[in-house]
Amino acid sequence: MSRLPFVLTLAAALGSGLIAGTFFAFSSFVMPALARLPAAQGMAAMQSINLVVLNPLFLGVFLGTALLALGLGGTAFAQWTAPGSGWLLAGAALYLLGTFGVTAGFHVPRNEALATLAPTDPAAAEAWTRYLREWIVGNHVRTLAALGAAACFTLALLRR
Repeated sequence: MSRLPFVLTLAAALGSGLIAGTFFAFSSFVMPALARLPAAQGMAAMQSINLVVLNPLFLGVFLGTALLALGLGGTAFAQWTAPGSGWLLAGAALYLLGTFGVTAGFHVPRNEALATLAPTDPAAAEAWTRYLREWIVGNHVRTLAALGAAACFTLALLRR
């Protein structure tokens, strides 16, 4: 494997792993901690998290890994007979569909809807309970997809 494809695949593996770890943290302790708070406090905290997460460092890793996955998936498709191409394509699909796609299609709309609610409104408590339930299940999916992508990109490195 020449130097540039190696570096790009390694970066995709590391980026996928970072994102998997971030989402794992949310599934394993951040969201359960927010769920233990009174609804207004948990909701307000999540609304703050949803604003703060839109920062260059997180978005750089999240979107940068998506771009790497897109490029590596295209390369794998174009060079299908090269060793490790199947792993590259699998990693790209897992990240783009299971991590990026689930975030864009499932989490972002829920986060935007949550942003419109007033945490102190008593009717918002029911929406918060539903949000938690749905959001966590979707987060498990994108956590596993990012972890799977990291594993596939790593296996592609080993095969090449």
